[in-house]
Amino acid sequence: MEEKTVEYIAKLVMEAMNNQGYENGYTIPVGVSARHVHLTQEHVEQLFGKGYQLTKKKDLMGGQFASNEQVTIVGTKLRAIENVRILGPVRKNSQVEVSQTDAVKLGVAAPIRESGKTKGSAPIAIVGPKGAIYLNEGCIVAKRHIHMNPVDAQQANVKDGEIVSVKFTNERGTIFNNVQIRVDDSFTLEMHIDTDEANASQIKTGDIGILIK
Repeated sequence: MEEKTVEYIAKLVMEAMNNQGYENGYTIPVGVSARHVHLTQEHVEQLFGKGYQLTKKKDLMGGQFASNEQVTIVGTKLRAIENVRILGPVRKNSQVEVSQTDAVKLGVAAPIRESGKTKGSAPIAIVGPKGAIYLNEGCIVAKRHIHMNPVDAQQANVKDGEIVSVKFTNERGTIFNNVQIRVDDSFTLEMHIDTDEANASQIKTGDIGILIK
């Protein structure tokens, strides 16, 4: 193929990418994250019985998994949401992640936080088949974020903790700002948003966004 032809094709490709909003060409698949719970082993046993171990339903990234076990979460005004899935493995601290709509339904003032940053967050009760626990703090709305491994981060020219934007070129034409980069060797490239964000922007798991620095 002649050099001029190659240059012409390359030009057409770049124009097509720009017309679709591919500012830097780095695309990111989306995973819509539904409400879920993380528990300590102590709390697992309080909810399901002494010595109980979570059982795996589906593998997730970073060594995590969706368990078969589900619980009921109860807000401060005794408003409840049933069948909330537990994610494993067990953690050092228990945590409940909900959408803003869930928080309103439960009657809790859940702040937007990075996972694990639960100090001063909303109180919540968790009910299982064998017992119940009350968390003085631990209920959050998860901050939107992108999981990356170091190779992904290098290719995208971003670093752990950096804040970026992500654009979607569907009918809604949504741009999400304040998206946090999270880098770890165990991560698979994926942006996580909650169900409120996904529904409002008509985005579903597997859709593709474009990173904007």
